[in-house]
Amino acid sequence: MDPGFDPDVQRRAIINRLKRAHGQLAGVIAMMEEGRHCRDVVTQLAAVSKALDRAGFKLVSSSMRGCLNGSDNGNLTPDEIEELFLRLT
Repeated sequence: MDPGFDPDVQRRAIINRLKRAHGQLAGVIAMMEEGRHCRDVVTQLAAVSKALDRAGFKLVSSSMRGCLNGSDNGNLTPDEIEELFLRLT
């Protein structure tokens, strides 16, 4: 058991990551509209992609921790959590 695990804190952290990625994506769109150089756009797009990947991994990790701690994780079985993880890879 992990007494420091708080699903609400984890959810808020994931939402914050997604909001940052949303802002980055808006920046990429603006760069495209401005006709910025491909290299710059691709660099920022890679950052957005990484931010989304990290949010996804954090979500699955949080579900696994919730499962191990016996807290509510949406009633996901270990196999379902594994399937979600594999979708991200």
